[in-house]
Amino acid sequence: MRTAVLGRGWRQCCAILGLSLLYAGVASAQASADGLALAKSKTCLGCHQVEAKRVGPSFNSIAQRYAGQANAEQLLSAAIRQGGKGRWGAVPMPAQSQVSEQDAQRLAQWIISLRP
Repeated sequence: MRTAVLGRGWRQCCAILGLSLLYAGVASAQASADGLALAKSKTCLGCHQVEAKRVGPSFNSIAQRYAGQANAEQLLSAAIRQGGKGRWGAVPMPAQSQVSEQDAQRLAQWIISLRP
């Protein structure tokens, strides 16, 4: 009797874990789609692509550079709004002051989430 109860509890636990992982995957895919949509709406894709260099570095390369930095989101969001030069080569990134601080932070979070 006791093994039957333990077996049922184990199956329920595995089912809950499986559903949790599925939900996390769906939520992650949605966040990724939202980040890409935001990047498109702010014309980031005019100079950047997710996986390949264009005028500016790929978002994946940016994510790798900022990986592991404690204040990565803050640095990247500031770089989005203020622009910069010399960090990625000769072509400067113009300031994107039309991007709100909140959207710059959301973009930074999304870009950093792309790291492998």
